[in-house]
Amino acid sequence: MFRTPEFSPFLLSFAAYAAAQTIGGLALGTLVFQATGSPLLSAVSMFGPQLAQLLGAAFLLSGADRLPPRAILSGLALAFAAGTAVLALPGLPVGAIFAVVLAQGLIASLGGGVRAGLLTEILPKDGYVLGRSVFNMLWGLMQVAGFATGGALLALLTPRTCLLLAAALYVMSALATRLGLTARPPRSSGRPSFSATWRTNALLWSSRPRRLAYLGLWIPNGLVVGCDSLFVSYAPGAAGMLFACGALGMFVGDVTVGRLVPPALRPRLAVPLRLLLATPYLFFVLRPGVALSAVATAVASVGFAASLVLQDRLMSLTPDDLAGQALGLHFVGMSTLQGVGAALAGTVAQLTSPATAMTLLAVGSVIVTLTLAALGRHEERQPAVPGTRPGVLSEPAATE
Repeated sequence: MFRTPEFSPFLLSFAAYAAAQTIGGLALGTLVFQATGSPLLSAVSMFGPQLAQLLGAAFLLSGADRLPPRAILSGLALAFAAGTAVLALPGLPVGAIFAVVLAQGLIASLGGGVRAGLLTEILPKDGYVLGRSVFNMLWGLMQVAGFATGGALLALLTPRTCLLLAAALYVMSALATRLGLTARPPRSSGRPSFSATWRTNALLWSSRPRRLAYLGLWIPNGLVVGCDSLFVSYAPGAAGMLFACGALGMFVGDVTVGRLVPPALRPRLAVPLRLLLATPYLFFVLRPGVALSAVATAVASVGFAASLVLQDRLMSLTPDDLAGQALGLHFVGMSTLQGVGAALAGTVAQLTSPATAMTLLAVGSVIVTLTLAALGRHEERQPAVPGTRPGVLSEPAATE
């Protein structure tokens, strides 16, 4: 894969982007918690912007396949650099902070689909799972490094200084994208529009197997990220370490599933991995100390590798010319549910405690996983239409 042209600069640009996101997110969550003392506002400041991606999905997502990918990724990184620099301004009111981060969430709705669709062009189709595994491993490593570095920097510097460092990393990501990738035409013809976005989203959502894949990718993940969003209020002095341990667990899971598990065995791991994702958080009802919390977080985060399995299934049910929007819909839905999970977790923690909120959201994640597994088994027993694969789109894509 690393001999494939553009794969290395593609990863480099994403590494800078991921580092900026982790360092900036931790700094922002700390800044808001220091200013307000609210677990809800701290959680929403870190993950709430992802709620805005739902609105972006309604208006912008068709651009994932209909706009030149290099220009979009460079522009997004520069927009995030500017927004993060604004967040670092002294005396910025909390309301203005949320206005900026929600605007960032709106434009970020394009990023996941464009980046994932570009990966399908850089690598051959049969290399997607392995390539996505390396991509996720890099994301895990950059989270480990970003949260650990962010935690250390926050002990030495102010949150606003850390935000400026994150803005500089976003600029580096834009430069790596612009200089390291070639200009490619859009994958689909036509101009991006609200109607084109909705028609293709409806087409993607019309298949029951794809709906189950999307829900499995979104809801258990979102509820567990809601647990993660409470690290700052659960252990203010050790939040960076908890985030880093979670990222390390995610890295281990992606290495194991992407590199060591035989392809024939991967589909069977979707449910066990999603259960692993939530189960360790049930023990937070006992209010464990920082060391045990770090171990539980690392073990649980191995379960994030379930996304590799379900993304592979989603791609097997989707035509190539809609890959960008299909993956974009996944990333937007996942980000939106993560924002919902963070808001829900913060609300419950505000009324009870962070430990209680983590436990309740973990219970919800387990229930959803078991329910979707039962629905999936029922779906597998249904006869397929002769001559077709269940769930594959047969209608032509919109060309507006």
